Amino acid sequence: MDMDQSADGIRRVGITAVSSVLPHQVVTSQELQQQVADACGLPLPARMLQRATGIASRRIASEDEYASTLAVRAARSALARAGLEPFDIDLLLFASASRDMVEPATAHVVQAELGSRAHALDVTNACNSFVNGIDTARAMILAGRARRALVVTGETPSRAVRRAPADLAQFRDGFAGYTFGDAGAAVVLEPVATGGILDVDGETHSEHWSVGGIFGGGSRHPRSEEHTYFHGDGAALREVFEKIGMTALDRMRRRTRLEWTDFRHVLVHQVTGPYLERFVEVTGVPEDRLVVTVPEIGNVASASLGVQLDRVHDRLLPGERVLFVGLGGGVSIMTMVWEKA
Repeated sequence: MDMDQSADGIRRVGITAVSSVLPHQVVTSQELQQQVADACGLPLPARMLQRATGIASRRIASEDEYASTLAVRAARSALARAGLEPFDIDLLLFASASRDMVEPATAHVVQAELGSRAHALDVTNACNSFVNGIDTARAMILAGRARRALVVTGETPSRAVRRAPADLAQFRDGFAGYTFGDAGAAVVLEPVATGGILDVDGETHSEHWSVGGIFGGGSRHPRSEEHTYFHGDGAALREVFEKIGMTALDRMRRRTRLEWTDFRHVLVHQVTGPYLERFVEVTGVPEDRLVVTVPEIGNVASASLGVQLDRVHDRLLPGERVLFVGLGGGVSIMTMVWEKA
């Protein structure tokens, strides 16, 4: 996909506003570990969960907060920052691994709360959902199908954490779930005169789809409580990403002729602290380019990149570039180069 694309007179599409939200409730890794130990009687080593994941705490949605709740909060803030009203949006994408229900699309719940009348649909691709949503919105704007888009995510993976495993084997099977936290994010996309999204690429290796996921709620396991919990092999996922991730990053650098130092920030999906350290080791990305969030909020699925962008957006200067690196179960890798207008 070439840089500086144009279609129907629209030369570039950019992110013009961003926002993110976190639930108020904080649960520390020590508290979560104690809940698990009390529920099943497992003799877990002291501070094992925090030492293994590098996560000190995470935010957890309350019982009356849903994926749409977090998305709506982020959406309202992003629209306010852009100086827009809900009716100014003609495309609304709910792009998230979480959702309120199987049917209808959660985008309609978000739209009903906002009061907008945009073309609304869901985009779902595990932890790459949000960046896939941004890419889809950009493509629709370039194709003349929309003028201004709102892409939102609301992630509540904490709902899939097994807090009372029956035994050690079940604890290990669901261990990756103990990294999860909840969050929401939103971005506004529209045509820009300069900068914008310069390059997008992806790589998919679907033979690894069964390595991890939440397998309930569909036609395979429509009503099985067991499959409402996250199951997966975190080590296997990490191994897959290490094998295929560098080819996507190398391709992006050859195509764009950009070095790591050409990016003000490199935003990468953050699963655990050790995984982020390994990413730096394998890729050579300078640590000072990262926006580290995982120790305080955990793995917030597709909202990870949105939260990171929100934390640095207002400090970016026109012309500064940001690299998004998305990693998603299935598995897929996404890269996106964005330049602030």
